Amino acid sequence: MTFTDSQAGVRSLETVQLTKRFGGVTAVDAATVTFQHGKVNALIGPNGSGKTTFFNCVTGMIKPDAGQVTYRGNDITRQPSHRIARAGIGRSFQLCRIFPRMTVLENMLVPVRATTLRAQLARSGSRDDIDRAREWMTRVGIEHLESTEARNLSYGQQKLLELAGVLMADPETIMLDEPAGGVNPALIGRISTLVRQLNREGKTFLIVEHNMDLVMSLSDHVIVFDRGRLIAEGPPAVVKTDRKVLEAYLGV
Repeated sequence: MTFTDSQAGVRSLETVQLTKRFGGVTAVDAATVTFQHGKVNALIGPNGSGKTTFFNCVTGMIKPDAGQVTYRGNDITRQPSHRIARAGIGRSFQLCRIFPRMTVLENMLVPVRATTLRAQLARSGSRDDIDRAREWMTRVGIEHLESTEARNLSYGQQKLLELAGVLMADPETIMLDEPAGGVNPALIGRISTLVRQLNREGKTFLIVEHNMDLVMSLSDHVIVFDRGRLIAEGPPAVVKTDRKVLEAYLGV
């Protein structure tokens, strides 16, 4: 996907009336959302509120039944996931997607932008790619594990490896699905620090997360879903006192 000069200034990720159903269940219900460019955005909500389904629709993992997704003024609603990645959107998953029998470095050398695994591996030995992979491994703190097979990493280290792999493609917008899930406090702190650093360097973040302490301390803008619908959005201090949010989480 290419962008014209007139489109270059239109950079926000937006959805309009985005809808996804599974049988009789509406997982995402006419969600119209604008994420703030250059900020850390959080998407929160109770279990089953449609957050991961929303992510999957935005990134082309599944096709919505209705509505539209636009990025930098381009309609990406029905683009395949690899083209959306090339457009500048990278993402991690709730359950890590890594190659368990490949080493950390080999995982890093699977460029996100290639369309087949064979093509990816064919170009994985270039010196520039290796140098860049080592730079990212150092930034996330796993450089000492370069020769370790990914299956032998702790779950938190696997999360860091997946994030480093996403960053290899140099996406403008990074979507993280529960980056703190199953991770010890020390690694949560490392992930949080890295997100802040990358945000200061110009990366936009969209984070699905259940750790409310992390959400409230890290995000600039919070979007709240309940039963697939947008029920609130705004700065963390405003959202956490919103009556609809308290009802969704606490039933009060």
